[in-house]
Formats: sequence, structure tokens, C-alpha cells
Amino acid sequence: MNTTHEFHVQGMSCQHCVRAVSQAVAELDPQAHVQVTLLEGKQGHVSVTTEHARASVQAAIEEEGYAVVA
Repeated sequence: MNTTHEFHVQGMSCQHCVRAVSQAVAELDPQAHVQVTLLEGKQGHVSVTTEHARASVQAAIEEEGYAVVA
């Protein structure tokens, strides 16, 4: 069953960051739907719809060097 996980991510400032996070999630789950919105102050909102657990998705994002704060 797919679940949508919402993350507030620090350290994101450009389209390279968007691609890096999207690709990290896609490596975990190629079928995942990822939506990234860049916010002011090098932050982003990441929404991931996947069958994987929140902790697994968060670990994939953090392995790319971004801090998940919520």
C-alpha cells in the first residue's frame, strides 16, 4: 500500500538539489512519486508517495547530504 511521506529538508537551494533528492528516492523505489518544492533559505519540501517506510526514504535523502528536519 502506498503512503505519502512529507519531509522538510535543509540544504536544498537549486535544481541540482531537486534532482539529487529525486534520484536518491528513485534508487530506493523506481515507482515512487516525488514532488520537491524549493523554499527560501536553502530549504525544501519533499513529498514522496511510496510503499517504503518513512525511515527508509529519509535515510535515502540524508545519504545525499541533506538534513531532514521534519
